[in-house]
Amino acid sequence: MKIKWAGREVLLGGGSPVVVQSMTNTETANIPATVEQILELAQAGSELVRLTVNTPAAAQAVPEIRRQLDEAGCYVPLVGDFHYNGHKLLTDYPQCAKALSKYRINPGNVGKGDKYEENFKTLIELAIKYEKPIRIGVNWGSLDQQLLAQMMEENNKLEEPLGSDEVLRRALVRSAVESADAAVALGLPKEQIAISAKVSGVKELVDIYRKLQSACNYSLHLGLTEAGMGLKGTVSSTAALSILLAEGIGDTIRVSLTPEPGQKRSAEVDLACEILQSLGMRNFEPKVISCPGCGRTSSALFQELAKETQVYLKSKMPQWRKKYPGVENMTVAVMGCVVNGPGESRHANIGISLPGSGESPVSPVYVNGNKYCTLKGEKMNSEFKKLIDNYVEETFGSDKS
Repeated sequence: MKIKWAGREVLLGGGSPVVVQSMTNTETANIPATVEQILELAQAGSELVRLTVNTPAAAQAVPEIRRQLDEAGCYVPLVGDFHYNGHKLLTDYPQCAKALSKYRINPGNVGKGDKYEENFKTLIELAIKYEKPIRIGVNWGSLDQQLLAQMMEENNKLEEPLGSDEVLRRALVRSAVESADAAVALGLPKEQIAISAKVSGVKELVDIYRKLQSACNYSLHLGLTEAGMGLKGTVSSTAALSILLAEGIGDTIRVSLTPEPGQKRSAEVDLACEILQSLGMRNFEPKVISCPGCGRTSSALFQELAKETQVYLKSKMPQWRKKYPGVENMTVAVMGCVVNGPGESRHANIGISLPGSGESPVSPVYVNGNKYCTLKGEKMNSEFKKLIDNYVEETFGSDKS
């Protein structure tokens, strides 16, 4: 799948790297707030940003949002999220249809009976007209109840009926695949379709996507819906997506975290990137290796340096990403005592081994496996950052490419 805007392409499926996407939670008609949040999400690493298009005001806002993003030099493709009235909004507001790079359609919310057929056909014809890819996004909270009832009835006639939860999972898979097949029958190229079937249970999601992988060869979008907030949402999303990605299932992911009060929306992007980076599938920023600490470490000292180093690297990435290609593959070690510190630091591109309790109050720094210098005293943090800056310039600068 090719998702395009302003000459830029995001490739999805076909062996391309797994793509990170996110979704705004602003009112789309609030143009300044929506633009600000999209810029935040894109800077954090979101390669696709979905936004709700549910009213005429939202549809009218989309072209202006796109214009302001382009003016800011942010060409992240925008995905329109359509439900009950998507067919009408895309028809009535062609500039919205053109400004979006992809449409998300939920077959459970398109209409009932004949209206479903008519509305779904309209959406697909518009996607063909404007040469836009689509995602068929099925959700257990809005599954086609007619299909589910039919499958439940068929199941009840079996000699050994399946459990209702299993029928529900099979209905999700069937709805997604049959809707995608219907889009193909209407003329939309198969490679321009992605599908998803989301639930909020980890084991259930894994089972559904294994079924989808076996049932079709459409691109698959992964996401644990209604994952929750904080530690619960983080662990659940990581567990579900990691299992599937490690099995080679999934072409694009979104982490659906409920933001904690005051938390940035981009937290979901940070987690998605961390999942892919931890699995060794993609690198988005330098990796910081640090030990957990024990009775041998001067905890406050190395904890503060580890945190400051991680925050510093993240803050520099928007600039470094443009200026120093490949810097995201760098590894930095911040270790807390002599037991594993020197060894781990030698394995990193650049690493520092801080003194533990009772050790000499000096911190050797290693660069590419060799001892480079020692640091000590109150300026150690700032001096280590300077060494990192120098390493980045010397290793990833334009004259080194």
